[in-house]
Amino acid sequence: MVNDASGGERLHEVSMVVNGVHRSAAVPARRLLSDFLRHDLGLTGTHVGCEHGVCGACTVLLGGRPIRACLQFAVMHDGAEITTVEGCARQDGELGTVQQAFRDCHGLQCGFCTPGFVTTITAYLEENPSPTEEEAREAIAGNLCRCTGYQNIVASVLRAAELRATEPRTMEPRTSEPGTTVLRAAGEAEVSP
Repeated sequence: MVNDASGGERLHEVSMVVNGVHRSAAVPARRLLSDFLRHDLGLTGTHVGCEHGVCGACTVLLGGRPIRACLQFAVMHDGAEITTVEGCARQDGELGTVQQAFRDCHGLQCGFCTPGFVTTITAYLEENPSPTEEEAREAIAGNLCRCTGYQNIVASVLRAAELRATEPRTMEPRTSEPGTTVLRAAGEAEVSP
């Protein structure tokens, strides 16, 4: 713990692995995870919409599971493993499977809600790699989009499942739970369910 140089609020050192990279910053105890990612770490892909956990624009993955970053304090996740939309890209910088599917199916318009959809769908496809259209609709039900009619987003979920099915899969150890394994596409950022 350190004191703010201006003599104000006490700061807490928060360290976590974000998109596979160890990151840290000294922040007030009340700093939201979304603000920590955006302002302290410069990862502006995580968007803040409603600030009440309703819209899903701030969804990130905590150990592979989707959470609303606007409802969490950064200090709660000291030592955690976080994946943002930036971490859903391939290691070579190319679009990840879900991102490519959104591009292929025109699943975005203004793009504001897209990062939350991408992270949500990335985690969902780890649990259900071949969803039906109805299951895809259910999977995205917690995220709001004001521009589309959701048809292209549902098509993006189904397209991402198709793309994943055609990619070579490898068994690799999970980093978040020792002794277990997870399937992932070669070259794709790891997301542990």
